[in-house]
Amino acid sequence: MQIQRKIAFLLVSALMLIAAGFAAKTAFAADSGANASKNAAVEKNYQIGIGDILSIQTWKEEDLSFDAVVVRNDGKITFPLLDDIPAEGKTTVELKNTIQAKLSEFVEAPSVTVTLVNPVSQRYYILGEVEEVGEYPLVKKLTVVQAFALAKGFTEWASKDNIILYRRNGSEEIMIKIDYDDIVKGRLNKDILLKADDIIIVP
Repeated sequence: MQIQRKIAFLLVSALMLIAAGFAAKTAFAADSGANASKNAAVEKNYQIGIGDILSIQTWKEEDLSFDAVVVRNDGKITFPLLDDIPAEGKTTVELKNTIQAKLSEFVEAPSVTVTLVNPVSQRYYILGEVEEVGEYPLVKKLTVVQAFALAKGFTEWASKDNIILYRRNGSEEIMIKIDYDDIVKGRLNKDILLKADDIIIVP
C-alpha cells in the first residue's frame, strides 16, 4: 500500500512537470539559439512534432532564413512565399526537401538546411528513486534500461521490481509494470521502447 501511495504521488508530480513543460514552450523559442549546439547530434530519423523549434536556412537568401521556427499546434510552419507547410511527422531531411521543391518555383536552385534546435515535442519523464529525476529529450530509439542509465542509475532505496511506466495511447491511459531485475537477467523482451510523453516511476 505504501508503494502504491508513493507511485500515485510521483505520477501527480510527473503530470505537473509535463504541464509546466508545455507552459514553457514559448520560453524555449526565445532561448533556442543557445540550445542549437546541444541538439546537433539528434538522429536523422527524429520525427518533428508540435512545439519543436527548427532553424531553416536558405543559402544566399537572408529573407528566407530563420533561426527559430516553431511548429504550430496544427503541425504546420509558416514560410515566406510558401504559406503553411506541414512539418509534423517529417524528418528534417524530408522537410528540407519539401521546402526546396516548393521554393524552386520562386528561387533558382535553392539550397535549404533544416536543423532541429530544440526537440520540445519528444520528451519522456522519469521520477522517483533514480539519481537524476526530470524531463529528458527522446531523440532516438530508447529503451527503459537506457533511460535508467541516462538518469545515472537507481538510488539505494529503489524498488526495482515495482517500476511503473505510465503511457497515454490516444484517449487510453496504460500502466505497464517494469521488472528491472527480469530484464538484467536476460528477458530483454521486457526492455520496451519508450514513446513521447512516457512517464517512468521508480518507487
